[in-house]
Amino acid sequence: MNARWLIADSRRLGVQAHGVLRAHKWWLLRRICQISVLGLFMLGPMAGIWIARGNFAASQIGGVVPLADPYILIQGLFGGASPAIPVVTGAIIIALAYLIVGGRVYCGWVCPVNIVTDAAFWLREKTGLTRDRKLDRRSRLGILAATLLASALTGTVAWEFVNPVSLMQRAFISGIGFGWAIILAVFLLDLFVSRRAWCGHLCPVGAFYGLIGRGSLVRVAAVNRDACTDCGACFTICPEPHVIVPGLKGTGSPLILSGDCQNCGGCIDACPVDVFRMTTRLTVPQAREGG
Repeated sequence: MNARWLIADSRRLGVQAHGVLRAHKWWLLRRICQISVLGLFMLGPMAGIWIARGNFAASQIGGVVPLADPYILIQGLFGGASPAIPVVTGAIIIALAYLIVGGRVYCGWVCPVNIVTDAAFWLREKTGLTRDRKLDRRSRLGILAATLLASALTGTVAWEFVNPVSLMQRAFISGIGFGWAIILAVFLLDLFVSRRAWCGHLCPVGAFYGLIGRGSLVRVAAVNRDACTDCGACFTICPEPHVIVPGLKGTGSPLILSGDCQNCGGCIDACPVDVFRMTTRLTVPQAREGG
């Protein structure tokens, strides 16, 4: 059986067990969240409704609450900038939020480029593309370090010049061609070069939030792992399948503790026997006893 049909069969198991809506619950919630966040930023410049002013790097909500990407703040510090108090405050708010809900929740629930990369993965499945150049996941850590070095050498927030998220937002607002070219490049990379190439192997933003995510409170857990039938549906759907193994197949905690986990809930959607659950570090022992 080739990879295309294996993927189709694995996903069909969740639909057969739970129905179409429940088998896509977390996927739908993520898409609603991603589109809503992007929409909030678009409402101001396109409709004059300024709920959120700014962009994914730094913004102000309701004219009161400052938000700032801590990765941007750190680049600015490396570049020699003296950040204003609202920027520091906003970065602390974001960092604390992701320490609770999971660092790479940004990747799976907020980042609009994730929609593009997921679309590329979906098309790979439908067309049966099998080319998959192996990339080292540690590459994104190297790129992360390189962006900080570039900021230090240039005195700028270097990553923002090529950040696909920022360029995508600008492209929607102004139609700038360069932004669309970068998004197209990311799509083609994931489609023709390697599965989940951008988010899983290259994006420094994902690498940064993965470091935060290692200590986050909210986690996915294989609380009912004794019921696992080894159907492979969770590994097929997961954008970072290596994170599942310790919790599902190990003898220790069923929590998925890797910072690479996006808390996307894909494994919950796909599993036909309800092995996985969204939980926390504090409640998972009790949840496991309850099955």
